[in-house]
Amino acid sequence: MKKTLLLVESLIALAGIGCGNADDLVSGEPSETLGVASDALTTQNCVPLSTLSVIASGNDGNVPGNTRDDQLGTRWSNFGKGSWIDYDLGSLKTVSGVAIAWHQGNTRASNFSVSVSSDGMSYASVYTGKSSGTTTAAETYSFAQRTTRRVRIYVNGNTLNDWASIAEARVCGTSTPSTGTGVVWRGDFETGDRSQWSKTQMVSADRLQVVPSPARQGNYAIKVTVRQGDNPISASGNRNELVRMTNEKEGDEYFYRWSTMFASDFPSAKTWQLFTQWHHSGNTGSPPVEFYVNGETIYLRVNGSTVVWSTPLVRGQWQDFIFHVKWSSNPGVGFVELYRNGQLVLPKRYAATMYAGQTNYLKVGLYRNSTIVPVGVVYHDGWIQGRSLQDVQ
Repeated sequence: MKKTLLLVESLIALAGIGCGNADDLVSGEPSETLGVASDALTTQNCVPLSTLSVIASGNDGNVPGNTRDDQLGTRWSNFGKGSWIDYDLGSLKTVSGVAIAWHQGNTRASNFSVSVSSDGMSYASVYTGKSSGTTTAAETYSFAQRTTRRVRIYVNGNTLNDWASIAEARVCGTSTPSTGTGVVWRGDFETGDRSQWSKTQMVSADRLQVVPSPARQGNYAIKVTVRQGDNPISASGNRNELVRMTNEKEGDEYFYRWSTMFASDFPSAKTWQLFTQWHHSGNTGSPPVEFYVNGETIYLRVNGSTVVWSTPLVRGQWQDFIFHVKWSSNPGVGFVELYRNGQLVLPKRYAATMYAGQTNYLKVGLYRNSTIVPVGVVYHDGWIQGRSLQDVQ
């Protein structure tokens, strides 16, 4: 892990004159006395991946590109806790860690975390730690393999001050991503219409509109509008919904990813408003899995009665979901697991996710209590069903 730095007398002399570095001036730190300009980065326990580009939250003139020049004498620096630097791998790759050579890493320990993202919008934290504070050579920080495109390092100050300063950084992993076992279905509206879905339940076409904006990904999303009295199937409640005959059966296991945004004037009502549900093949009773709003809270309920997760309702912002389900009527076999906005918010929870002797199918849109008067608008985008997390990422 450690690399011996060259002792260069001429650089020692130069370090004693001049103005010093920007972070030296602000923090009052002495200039380094070891010359490192001719040293290159070496890493241990890390197969470095190539990066397409690098960006950062800011810099003091020491730019983020310096962390890729294979020179320990240059660096990226920015003042303030929460400063970050972000590496784009150019495509999805399997990553397992980062190697970081910290500027002045032998005199201070930096607090930091690492997050990953497949789309540059939603990030999931994969590592939190602290550098050793004993070396300016690269240290490798490993975490469980993830398939991702972007890797972001957040620096939350160090043991001396609030500077974020990285001399070199590499993403560790393999060039070939882990492959899932296949995408089952996409319902992302990139056809420009509703043809990816099996059918609709709507009173008129203006209630389920494919629109170019706002879109979470690609070129299109679906705008769902429900007015009091909308009852296209002559059943309880008011609704306009898309239907996909996913036909989940006992023992199936899938991952689903989608994004939902509630309009800024989405009604606040002390009653149910479903926006995603897996309905059973029977005709009566609550769906075995449902995402719904009640008042100012979003809920996930399973088995028709058990709330397993909730979060405050947010309007006017896209909410990204990844939902992992084992479909079974046996509560010791079936389970749910949920990621929201890149974070695991519901670890695996065992529960009955279907009714005995029945299959399930997907309904997306807005289905609500008929007593609600104000118009309700919600947007959906990016639906994908796969057999592994990699498939839907």
